Amino acid sequence: MKKYIKWGIVIIVGVGLTTLGIHTFTPRENEDLAAVKDVAPTQKNRNLNINAQIIRPHLLTDELFVSGKLMPDEEVDLSFETSGKIVDINFTEGTFVKKGQLLAKVNDSQLQAQLKRLEAQMPLAEDRVFRQNALLQRDAVSKEAYEQVKTELATLHADIENVKANIAMTELRAPFDGVIGLRQVSVGAYASPSTVIAKLTKITPLKVEFGIPERYARQVKKGTNLDFMITGRLETFRAQVYATESRIDPNTLTLTVRALYPNTQGELIPGRYADIQLKREEIKDAIAIPSEAIVPEMGKNKVFVYRSGKAEPVEVALGIRTEAEVQILKGLAAGDTIITSGTLQLRKGMSVVIDQLN
Repeated sequence: MKKYIKWGIVIIVGVGLTTLGIHTFTPRENEDLAAVKDVAPTQKNRNLNINAQIIRPHLLTDELFVSGKLMPDEEVDLSFETSGKIVDINFTEGTFVKKGQLLAKVNDSQLQAQLKRLEAQMPLAEDRVFRQNALLQRDAVSKEAYEQVKTELATLHADIENVKANIAMTELRAPFDGVIGLRQVSVGAYASPSTVIAKLTKITPLKVEFGIPERYARQVKKGTNLDFMITGRLETFRAQVYATESRIDPNTLTLTVRALYPNTQGELIPGRYADIQLKREEIKDAIAIPSEAIVPEMGKNKVFVYRSGKAEPVEVALGIRTEAEVQILKGLAAGDTIITSGTLQLRKGMSVVIDQLN
């Protein structure tokens, strides 16, 4: 019985192996390959939908956008030239003051007393000179005696001028027209030359200071006009460059530039940031295309042109670049139709269909 079972198992295994071999080596159709063959002709003939633009010469403005800040034309921390007790403050904080206006004063009573004493000696000194001169004319006195009284009078004059100068140092006057800020002292306080009384700021005109990249250093010079805007204001303000720094900053590689804004109404105050727009050059009838139409390749730049339903690459030479456009110096002409979308998918001679033409 066991013998029959053994031979049965052997027969079953043999039949199974034979069936597997026949199935494995029997030729059959590759369904994946057939699917590819059916789809390939459809994909090969499919067109790429693109957007295009007809080149029309137009005015191209070469602009530079930078950030800057508004600065006062003049600004100074006011302080006395001498020490003493403050006896008077003659200004209102935050108001406009004129050049030479008396702003504050320290005690000068001792100097005033010295001045009165010296001035009281003047009539006698002048009379001595007059009498000595008359005697000299009659040879009644020596010339040395006359010169001595003259020297005494001149010394008296110098002493008076010295005291007056010291009195002037007790007075704090505005060095220029401007707006005076908040005062830092009160009447009765002791002031020294290091004591700041208040800040005086000249806001008419205002300076606009900003930095430009070194490659533009030669293009911005005295007389260059610029526009700037301030956060919170809708209008655009016009200023003019009046000076540039003498060298490039080695740390930032920028050139510091300053422009003047009249600010005649005092509507702007220093310290604010400004968005500056510099118009460096205007080109009439320029050939310019959108930046996205440029395809960099192997160190060169090319543009795909639409010709008879096909995409044809054209090598171009670039000029100035703005935020949205690039000037084309060579390779394209007015009337050419350039492809502005799907440029990374394009190949030479590829069939394309224009969806949108500008």
